[in-house]
Amino acid sequence: MLFLLAIAKVNAQVWQADNGDGTYKNPIIYADYSDPDVVRVGDDYYMVASSFTCQPGIPVLHSHDLVNWTIINYVYNTLPFEKFNRPQHGHGSWAPSIRFHDGKFYVYFCTPDEGLFMASTTDPAKTWTLTHVIDVAQWEDPCPFWDEDGKAYLVHSKLCGGPAIMHRMSADGTKLLDNGKVVYENLTENPTLEGLKMMKKDGYYYILAPAGGVPIGWQSVLRSKNIYGPFESKKVLQEGNGINGPHQGGFVDTQTGEWWFIHFQDKGVFGRVVLLQPGGWKEAWPVMGVDINGDGIGEPVLTYKKPNVGKTYPKVGIQTSDDFNSPELGLQWQWQAAPNPAWYSLTANKGNIRLYAFHSPTEYGNLYYAPNLLLQKVMAPSFTAITKLTLTGTLVGERAGLTMMGNKHSFICLQKTEKGNRVSLYESGFVNCGFVPVEINGIDTDKNDVWFKVMVISNGTCTYAYSFDGVNYTTFDHISKLEKGGWIGVKVGIFCLNPNVLNGQGYADFDFFNVQN
Repeated sequence: MLFLLAIAKVNAQVWQADNGDGTYKNPIIYADYSDPDVVRVGDDYYMVASSFTCQPGIPVLHSHDLVNWTIINYVYNTLPFEKFNRPQHGHGSWAPSIRFHDGKFYVYFCTPDEGLFMASTTDPAKTWTLTHVIDVAQWEDPCPFWDEDGKAYLVHSKLCGGPAIMHRMSADGTKLLDNGKVVYENLTENPTLEGLKMMKKDGYYYILAPAGGVPIGWQSVLRSKNIYGPFESKKVLQEGNGINGPHQGGFVDTQTGEWWFIHFQDKGVFGRVVLLQPGGWKEAWPVMGVDINGDGIGEPVLTYKKPNVGKTYPKVGIQTSDDFNSPELGLQWQWQAAPNPAWYSLTANKGNIRLYAFHSPTEYGNLYYAPNLLLQKVMAPSFTAITKLTLTGTLVGERAGLTMMGNKHSFICLQKTEKGNRVSLYESGFVNCGFVPVEINGIDTDKNDVWFKVMVISNGTCTYAYSFDGVNYTTFDHISKLEKGGWIGVKVGIFCLNPNVLNGQGYADFDFFNVQN
């Protein structure tokens, strides 16, 4: 027990991109930080990514060298609509952009049905002010731009990869001033145009324009001397070195004048992971990756020298393990819907997180519909996650456990039955259309304390194990498939709920959550 707690306090990285010799390997983040964008302010780099149904939403990550990242905040705690109190799979925030202008940070994003949002702050690690700019449907992937004359603009596409549309915007970024104008559309040259990012350099207006779709796309760039076009197009990054669909991200310069491109790669059940490519300029076009053929079309790298940022910084990593000793919930955690403080407590049993057995909005305990799942992104293609819980159940059916969560999912739990307690392995969706979870295996027990373990391997499967002493584990003889969620990769996490229509009276105390190789 003491040994496990000691491990849990160490945030050991299960994937390390920094090779420690002045080089790095891709992905720089083996986790589902999809649709990334990045900005540099002084010696600091800030990244944002999509969240979809997961809340708090739009993580803000910080780095000093573009390779080593940590989570420092979220742009919003919840979206200001009642519907997000329940899971809205595939909805929520899509493809944010981040910019710094006149002493303030701005993040713009759209939701499919509610429209355009802007958030701003003077310190990205502190509170962001969220503004609902316009109520409109089917917009996506907006990016603001302030020109040298102080005029503000917004460029965006439409759902499923429509044209590039340009709007005038108020200087403070809170209002659109016109209905917008289509400045580029060529479905033959650049189908599925999305994730637009705008910049200006040496008299040219550039729109970074990923195209071709998530798994097999490429990175194009549009350029024009006039902000309203006409824009010409060039492919600047294509797949290579086994890296499929390298596109959609942010192009940023370092303090020493280098240029780098951060983008995603679709890894199936593991989501869209984050890669870093060397960049530059050739004949007034951006170059991303290594220009092997001399035609300005780059290919992605697997390893490369680290960016020159003028200094050397120590390795750091994104938060994973948690001993629940902090008075605040760790930034690695997100809920499957708008956070509700009634779901948990970090003070009821200090050194634990107490999750209360709220009912699932649908009967029979299908986690797909449960808002009160405490989840985090999977941080490597293979890892082991361990937790220890104590269940204090009062109603038959109350359960707490460990899950690998997607549209189809599996979980191991300790549940209260009419006969007593039972350790059960469940799957949902793989054999029954995603409704009633099916018990695959189980064992009756008189114990209230149990250690759970899930072992994930890179072929997209996992196995579960349990222990009553934290040392000797019994592995269920069943291999569960991993499944991604709605525009997100599989997630790992913990839960306590009542699968019946009445709210439960019980709770579970989780002592730690440990992620390791």
